[in-house]
Amino acid sequence: MRSPMPVTVAHLADFDEIIDVRSELEFAADHIPGAHNYPVLNDAERAHVGAIYKQVSAFDAKKAGAALVSRNIARHIEAAFALRPRDWRPLVYCWRGGGRSAALAHVLHKIGWRVGQLEGGYKAYRRTVLSELCELPHRFEWQVICGLTGSGKSRLLRALAQAGAQVLDLEALAAHRGSVLGDLPGEPQPTQKMFDSLVWSELRQLDRARPVYVEAESKKIGNLRVPEAMIAAMWDGQCVRLEADAALRVAMLKDEYRHFVSDPLSLGAQLDCLTALYGQKQIEDWKSRAAAGEWDRLVRDLLENHYDPAYLRSTLKHYSHHAHGIRLEISADSDAAFEQLAAHCLAQSH
Repeated sequence: MRSPMPVTVAHLADFDEIIDVRSELEFAADHIPGAHNYPVLNDAERAHVGAIYKQVSAFDAKKAGAALVSRNIARHIEAAFALRPRDWRPLVYCWRGGGRSAALAHVLHKIGWRVGQLEGGYKAYRRTVLSELCELPHRFEWQVICGLTGSGKSRLLRALAQAGAQVLDLEALAAHRGSVLGDLPGEPQPTQKMFDSLVWSELRQLDRARPVYVEAESKKIGNLRVPEAMIAAMWDGQCVRLEADAALRVAMLKDEYRHFVSDPLSLGAQLDCLTALYGQKQIEDWKSRAAAGEWDRLVRDLLENHYDPAYLRSTLKHYSHHAHGIRLEISADSDAAFEQLAAHCLAQSH
């Protein structure tokens, strides 16, 4: 029986399961999308072995590490892999494609599974992601949904996906709505590296022969940077203008940000981020409106004085062809209205 197969990032899709044997914190920071984490050394064990290496010797560290790795591999086989079929094909990787992944790959191989081991491990994978993010976005025809805050761009994007269009939802990948108030309750943003991985993974699955719809974004979504090539490709794309009247925008924003309606104090904490732009007096005025439940007035004021001017400056600067794109108008805050608008958008794009 041949040894575990050395595999490059280009062949990830050839395997039934991708196994990341790094520790929990390493995995949380970034990993191949879809991979499962089965550490051969957990965070505490890595620290313990590292301390032995520094304070005693490399030989003693290897002895301690081997015992821990052996126990963990046995546990994973019994708890996770025992029911895998004979033709199961796993791909295993660690930090540099060295000892940790080799240990698990060797045992799985000896059992009889056709095992792959990622050459260069996570570090080689990360280099591939960064390299391909520089060129992948330019392969596609982008249909960029532009529109003032509250016009329903994200809802149109979801409706387009449901209608069968190709969609890249950057805000969903970033776990953020893309504005100073855009944090999703109880859902932290991924790390920058993980966001890069998610964007890369989505781009690799897109069909170059079909247009891709994406929402216009600034260079940052919350705390995360959108890859520069992605932004540049979007600026070169076709603009789909989505419009809605002021009253409808206020109504849709109140629905989308209803967690602030139920917790005005959390809104106040976010508004504090705008103090440098508008001064303490204006921020306190907005907070008082929230506390008094004057939501329509507050939302309209934020749109007129903060969101709309900033968005118009950005759109006119980066989408000089904005006026010549497809124009759509949403007339009701309903799923049916967005489904109809998505169908109309697709009809105009072909």
